[in-house]
Amino acid sequence: MSQTDSAAGDTAHKTVDVLVLGGGTGNKVASAAAAAGLETVLVEKGPLGGTCLNRGCNPSKMLIAHANRVNAVADADRFHVDVTLDGVDVPAIVEEVHGTLGDIADGMAESKRNEENLTLVNAEGQFIDDRTLRADGTEYTAEKVLVAAGTRPLVIDAIDGLTDVDYLTSSEALRLSEPPERLVVMGGGYIAAELGYYFDALGTEVALIEMEDSLLPREDDEVAERFTDIARRRHDVFTGYRVTSVSEADGTITATAESADGDTIEVSGDELLVALGRRPNTDRIGIENTDIALDDRGFVETDDRLETNVDGVYAIGDIIGDHPFKHAADYEVEVVTENLVDGADRTVDYSGMSHAVFTEPQVAGVGRTEGQLQENGVEYVVGRAEYADAAMSRALKIDDGLVKVLASPDGELLGCHLVGHEASMLVHEATLAVRHGLSVEDVADTIHVHPSMNKVLESAFRDAASKLA
Repeated sequence: MSQTDSAAGDTAHKTVDVLVLGGGTGNKVASAAAAAGLETVLVEKGPLGGTCLNRGCNPSKMLIAHANRVNAVADADRFHVDVTLDGVDVPAIVEEVHGTLGDIADGMAESKRNEENLTLVNAEGQFIDDRTLRADGTEYTAEKVLVAAGTRPLVIDAIDGLTDVDYLTSSEALRLSEPPERLVVMGGGYIAAELGYYFDALGTEVALIEMEDSLLPREDDEVAERFTDIARRRHDVFTGYRVTSVSEADGTITATAESADGDTIEVSGDELLVALGRRPNTDRIGIENTDIALDDRGFVETDDRLETNVDGVYAIGDIIGDHPFKHAADYEVEVVTENLVDGADRTVDYSGMSHAVFTEPQVAGVGRTEGQLQENGVEYVVGRAEYADAAMSRALKIDDGLVKVLASPDGELLGCHLVGHEASMLVHEATLAVRHGLSVEDVADTIHVHPSMNKVLESAFRDAASKLA
């Protein structure tokens, strides 16, 4: 492991081969560079593993797994099973989840400290020029740089009174050991949906306020509307309302929201969760001291090799804003490692980039939505299948769910969107088809195990195939 030079009273300076800012998926590139014999510095102020491991998909899905167990008990009477739920030890759940993940992050850091050619700097890093970072009293310069500094929850200061109340973001909500009696959620995207589902299972009354006409507004409209209808069964859902102000009195937080036609509502609770999306951390890393180009939202711009406009400076992960998913970042690690470390000329191919929302039912999708096809004047046919018609749904007593297949008139799969049980697993059949150019007939003609849940996907593809030119 390389050592950092120091000089008492002066800023030390060290020139290395590779600089990586951000210890999420960026840590994998740092290790690959070090393993290739390149002297590498990894700068990360927080625990390794980034948002996914510490404040995002890992803790949220672990907590949601507990919510699913609670709901399975509550639903047992439909299967003529007489059980009672005596209680949920939320503090124990939260401690176990974050203890497990904390140990993993600590183990990653220890491993990095023992890797040859790699120096881990646990400090905030600030660019002072295109290829130089200042961190922990030392300036590090390299010809090859990777920016992987991620994002953080978006808080809109323009909402009157918001910064004057004690609100939660997803980071704090994931660590709450005492569920609120009533939770008001600003936003209706995947973070709001998942955390709303989790807290509802723990007995919290949840109210969601979303300015668009449905929850999960980035999903296919039909899927989003179906999910919104399902969410209304367990939450208070206010769609088409934009929060204009927030106030707090006597331990109660009230959000005032207004619709496009001027209707005003007030929604109150003992906790407020701000889930309005995420913003890039480019404003915290001194990027203004570089020539690295940003888009109008503040995300780092890259070409199809994941290189910025500055030669030798690359970027991956949420900070580039294209596909804010951990699986996208893992794929980008492969591409950027070949280019930055091995000197290759590999380009990214995001076709077949699927995603999922881990509520119950789940939501998943791959490819283009019907709205996107209409907006771009693309001809298409639609295949549909209802979960309720599948034999496995009868076994599981599932009465709602939809698979929607979008195809060109000649059979090219353009998109597939699902809302229903295990949608995150079912979508991969369509993901494979989009990624490798399989037609809807190819999928429809594949023999599916009966009575697996995948039969509902087969039905949707058969429906689409029957409508081809």
